[in-house]
Amino acid sequence: MDRVNISELFGKMIVSIDGLKKDNDDVEFVLDNGDKYRMYHDQSCCERVEIEDVAGDVEDLIGSPITMAEQSESNQNPEGVTKEYQDSFTWTFYKLATVKGYVTIRWYGESNGYYSESVEFEKIN
Repeated sequence: MDRVNISELFGKMIVSIDGLKKDNDDVEFVLDNGDKYRMYHDQSCCERVEIEDVAGDVEDLIGSPITMAEQSESNQNPEGVTKEYQDSFTWTFYKLATVKGYVTIRWYGESNGYYSESVEFEKIN
């Protein structure tokens, strides 16, 4: 398995997505050429990283070439979001689009500051 940037999906066509829902920590993307990609966090003892929200219609990403594939991170809460007991946290945003629509996958990671809060994206075949 090779870590890659989400921008590798640009111009490619997704045929299925499994696991893309709130509170999940593992998503698989299958492309029309048979390639598979995985977006996930390998949980350890003292952190939690999972999908907080999926904005947009996931079906818009199926069957049309990806026209945007970007990732960004922030250590500030999005407007209107408050969380209790934030020692250390990271928001990771994945933005994907086709001509049919736009989807933002918002991951939230929190820890005591000594563990990873990152999301991995890798090619699995």
